[in-house]
Amino acid sequence: MIKLVERDILARAERVSRRYGDVLALDQVDLEVRAGELVGLLGPNGAGKSTLISLLVGLRKPTSGRVELNGGDPRDPASRRQIGVTPQETGLPGTLRVGEVVDFVSAHYPDPVPRGDLLDRFGLAELVRRQCGGLSGGQKRRLAVALAFVGRPRLVVLDEPTTGLDVEARHTLWEAIRTFHADGGTVLLSSHYLEEVEALARRVVVIGQGRVLADDTVDAVRAVVGVRRVSLTADTLPPLPGVVRTEHVDGRTHLLTADADQLVRDLVTSGVEFRDLEVRPTSLEEAFLAITATDATPAAA
Repeated sequence: MIKLVERDILARAERVSRRYGDVLALDQVDLEVRAGELVGLLGPNGAGKSTLISLLVGLRKPTSGRVELNGGDPRDPASRRQIGVTPQETGLPGTLRVGEVVDFVSAHYPDPVPRGDLLDRFGLAELVRRQCGGLSGGQKRRLAVALAFVGRPRLVVLDEPTTGLDVEARHTLWEAIRTFHADGGTVLLSSHYLEEVEALARRVVVIGQGRVLADDTVDAVRAVVGVRRVSLTADTLPPLPGVVRTEHVDGRTHLLTADADQLVRDLVTSGVEFRDLEVRPTSLEEAFLAITATDATPAAA
């Protein structure tokens, strides 16, 4: 597990639970985010990710447990002055132009990022005079994410930031997040795009059914399940022991197994003809699916 030092912790949840009536959305969750980290928060829909974020930024109160933001109560405006947030659902005034929205938000901060710099960073410069009501869903989403960075925050919390974006826009946003992090910023990123977390995060927290199932580096989370992928091309394959999942994609067969060496020996001794054999570690997606496989009954989002 990654060790965190007390003085660097910007956001903390200690044994936090949250109920909505009879539904237990979070079940004694512990989480700490320290300065300079880029933390990916993963989990299936309804796992409790958005609920946890809402507690950390002061939008909701925990049913039990303790939450801190910048060393204070997240509901205290003083604790929220150095954070930027993009929630899952955002609303922009349809009649205001993009530049006017940025100027309005900038007016709330003593040293905002200049409008032109911000719009360039997020690929929005050409939309500066466009009314928000005329933007596409992806353009609105990029603007909502950009607004989280206006006030030069220490911590940015992004809940599903690239939902609705095409590949090019997603990569533009990734680069902006990387630049912010490289300059010393801290990011908590919730996403169901596993490729996104794998590309950006240094640490991954997996949540399922309201509990933390894993909290470690990307490589360590992959290793949690101890599964490797054996890929090959073959006309037919006999039943093989130790295979936990079989996939057929573009004429190739992919076998997931905890013992790749033994599986290859079994393939050879079976006498089956195969070619183009490849053995590699699991992706984060495969590890994520294995970790959350037992969470058949999701909690509230």
